[in-house]
Amino acid sequence: MRPNPLADLLAFLTQPRWTTPVFWLLILVAVVIAIRAWRIDPSQRSGRILGIAGLRFLMGAMWWQQSLWKIPPNFDGLKYWMEQQVAHAAIPLQGDLVGTVVLPNLALFGPLVYAIEVAIGVSLMLGAFSRLGALLGLLMGLNLWLGLYSAPGEWPWTYMFLVMIQALFVIDPPGRALGLDAVMGRRM
Repeated sequence: MRPNPLADLLAFLTQPRWTTPVFWLLILVAVVIAIRAWRIDPSQRSGRILGIAGLRFLMGAMWWQQSLWKIPPNFDGLKYWMEQQVAHAAIPLQGDLVGTVVLPNLALFGPLVYAIEVAIGVSLMLGAFSRLGALLGLLMGLNLWLGLYSAPGEWPWTYMFLVMIQALFVIDPPGRALGLDAVMGRRM
């Protein structure tokens, strides 16, 4: 049977892993923050703000989901994609760096990649320090774009679109839309 987006979403939201209740908790906290921002600041009550907040949350959920296949100590998938970067990087120096520094020290860099992706996801889902989260996402996106630029079966524009969205979020931090950034900014 072919997978479809609704079945994939349902499977993701109900899988029997410790990450599922954590994700549901993040959803709950994001909703509580959004309600708080909505109540305390009338400028948060517009379709534009709702749209930005929704897109911000979806981008954060994407980073969260993509971090799940990198949970320590299993880095087989991460190792595979890093090997693809070694073989197909647009800039040979990047491929050499990944091959000579990162891969031999995957026990150090694997948890770091996981932690950064979790931080980006949580930052964007909650709208907390969203400019910093987006900047980290932009840097990770650039790494993917350059590292997998000529990898077979990969479309470089996929990663460039990720970079562009994250760049927009750096320019205009989305946490100011029904996020913790909006609540904290109001207090300051």
